[in-house]
Amino acid sequence: MNTLKIRLSALGFLEFAVWGSYLVSLGMFLAGVGLGEYIFWFYTVQGLVSLVMPGLIGVIADRFIPAQKMMSLCHVLAGSFMFAAGWYAMSTGADVQFGPLFTLYTLSVAFFMPTIGLNNSVAFSALTKAGMDTVKEFPPIRVFGTVGFIFAELFVNFVPIDGQTIQHTFYQLFTCGIFSFILAVYALTMPACPVNRGKKGSLADSLGLSAFKLFKRKEMAIFFIFSMLLGVSLQITNSYGTTYIEHFGKVAEYAQDFFAANPTFLISMSQASEALCILLIPMCLRRFGIKGVMLMAMFAWVLRFGFFGLGDTSTSGVWLLMLSCIVYGVAFDFFNVSGGLFVDQQTSPEMRSSAQGLFMIMTNGVGASVGTFLAGTLVINKNVYAPGLSPEMQLDGWRESWYIFAAYALIVGILFFFIFKNPTAPASDKKEVKEEEDIATDAGGMIEKA
Repeated sequence: MNTLKIRLSALGFLEFAVWGSYLVSLGMFLAGVGLGEYIFWFYTVQGLVSLVMPGLIGVIADRFIPAQKMMSLCHVLAGSFMFAAGWYAMSTGADVQFGPLFTLYTLSVAFFMPTIGLNNSVAFSALTKAGMDTVKEFPPIRVFGTVGFIFAELFVNFVPIDGQTIQHTFYQLFTCGIFSFILAVYALTMPACPVNRGKKGSLADSLGLSAFKLFKRKEMAIFFIFSMLLGVSLQITNSYGTTYIEHFGKVAEYAQDFFAANPTFLISMSQASEALCILLIPMCLRRFGIKGVMLMAMFAWVLRFGFFGLGDTSTSGVWLLMLSCIVYGVAFDFFNVSGGLFVDQQTSPEMRSSAQGLFMIMTNGVGASVGTFLAGTLVINKNVYAPGLSPEMQLDGWRESWYIFAAYALIVGILFFFIFKNPTAPASDKKEVKEEEDIATDAGGMIEKA
């Protein structure tokens, strides 16, 4: 690996280490300070800000401020607000209030979420300027992002401070802020990205809103609706997975179990599965086609939730939780990549970027936000955080919740099987088999966590 690819790999590593510092462990801290019933808000807001902020920041980076500098500025702001959130939690102790903590957290993620796209822009710009093949060179670079995410997960899981591991405390917010500040400095060392100060076009075009005209095509309207429906599932286990696994430690039968004390470590297997699935996608696309791969993803969500409900942290039951983590790679990556490929095949060259933006809006924006909100308010808060429930009753509530989510994913998968008809791509957009492989590999490298 040459110097440039090493530098870009380090950039991706730090980018996703920022996210991995808190994404799967925040719920445990919130539950520990009495804010368990508000967990869904902290994950819902990520989708809400993703509807607007990446587009706005992208316009600024395209037209005014080079992407590497914009990325640095965003991380300074994101890190500062996350540090402020950690400082507030530390200063208030057990009396943490939802309003101030949520406000500071929201401001942080509002500036962080656009940096995922900026990270890709910096990498593609640098590789192109160096005369390298982005399709070939980017996926191995992107894998280091997943490695960074796993590293941060394991760090907060195992490193103790004040008698508790970071995953249970506000120190995860400080950890996130420190990674952000390091990345803010490092981003400034990246090759300069071009800006198009004279670029024409409306703000709607820049934000990808013009792609909504695709809803006029029946098959695309059906596809985007199902993308939204499946997107409902995307953030539920990130929101509540570690909190659920940790809960086993409150029940006498499981109190001494290793994984009950190390839930983030267990969940990190999900990200390891992602890295493997990225490599399997091209082969599966050739063999089963786009609809087949998307169906695999949909029914993998059934298994993801179902295994969560069936498993426990004992030696006889933890293998089911591990299977849930293994199928996560199929559930998340197969859906995102195959969906992105389908959109690419069905849209004209001048609209492809906008269409990809619309796909992300429907899945990680609308779908994930609505899904996390409804999962929290209508299911988990009633089954788990209702007043007067014993730890044993709460555990039963957790399991019931996972079965409800599994049933939902099953219904969506069955409806997709019967309703969605894979149309023939426009002649101008048809791809050869080799090109399909390349696009799939490229898309796999550009996956963003939702």
